[in-house]
Formats: sequence, structure tokens, C-alpha cells
Amino acid sequence: MREREAARRRCHEAEFEAFVAGAAGRLLHTATLLTAEPAAANPRAQQLLAAALASTYAHWAGLRGEDPYDRTRQDLVARFARGAWRDWHLWRLRQRLHLLHRRPDVAPLETVTPRERLVMVLRLYEGVAEEQTAAQLGLPLQRVRTLCNRAVSQLYEAHLDARTKPRQSPPEPQQPHGTRGPRGNPVASHPKGPQDPQPDARAPRAVVAP
Repeated sequence: MREREAARRRCHEAEFEAFVAGAAGRLLHTATLLTAEPAAANPRAQQLLAAALASTYAHWAGLRGEDPYDRTRQDLVARFARGAWRDWHLWRLRQRLHLLHRRPDVAPLETVTPRERLVMVLRLYEGVAEEQTAAQLGLPLQRVRTLCNRAVSQLYEAHLDARTKPRQSPPEPQQPHGTRGPRGNPVASHPKGPQDPQPDARAPRAVVAP
């Protein structure tokens, strides 16, 4: 009996490891989109994913045909949604600071609220239907549609602003050292060497006979 239970546990572990190897990358990207962190530094997204994977592993034996990816994503979304109210206050504070200091390094996804970001990621990145998104988040269907459209519109406007923003011109090349003119402007020095003879204005001109 113990051997059978141990063999079943090893089988579950192998199945779970195979699932993580195939799905962890996409799930981490989904979590990173939700937290609006940069891909190279996303500790909060990693924490959300680790907690969701641990929950999936704890219930692995009871999935009974349920898609483990959907199960993990639902847990991931639920954990992010529980902190959406706190994240909204932090988002409002960051928005005010960004407006005051006009930071140029704001990530595009930071310009939308956490709830708008959540709906947009589920609908557009994960491809979850509106009805399923509304049921999972406990929101009316029209509210889901409004949040998604608003997020897309704001991101589009941010993209247009970034494209129309004037670029900084490169610095002008420094003039070579030399003498300065009467107004202090640098005068380029001539290279050393033989110079072309200049015509003498006082020399008589040759007269060509008719």
C-alpha cells in the first residue's frame, strides 16, 4: 500500500514538473503584465506565480481532468485581484508623482489602473472570453467591456504621445582649437602646408588682342 502511494506521488511530481517546465514561462509573463514590472526585475510577479503554483501542486491529485494552466491562472488572478484595492491607492500616488515630476521612464502598463490592467491581460493576452472574465472577477459583463476598452484607449494615447514627443537633438561637434574672431567665435585653423597662391588684385590684367 505504501509502495503504491509512493509511486502515485512520484507520478504526480513528474507530471507537475512537466507542467511547470511547459507553462511557467507564459504564466510568469502574465504575472509580470499584471504587476507592470519590468521583465528583468519582477519580484512581485515571481511571488504571485510561486504561490499559485504551490496551490496547484497541493490540489494536483484532485484536478480530475481540469486544465492545470487554467487552474493556476485563476489562482494567480485571484491573488492579484485581492490586492487590487491597495494597488489602486499606490497607483494613484504614483500617478500624482509622475505628473509632478514628469518622469519619462514610466512603463506603459503603469498608466492604467490595476483593475483595467487585469481585465485587459485576461481578455487580450490570455484570450479569456468576456463572460468567463466577468464571472471570475465578479463584475457585470458591460463593466468588463468598459474597463478593457478604456485600458486599450489609454495605452493607444500613450503610444501616440511617445511617438510625437520631440527627440533631443545630438550635441553639436566641438570646434577645433584655434584663434578667435572679433566676437569670440572660434576660427578654424588651416592645415599646415603649401597654400594655393592668391591672385594679386594689383597685378595688371593681360589684354587679349582682337
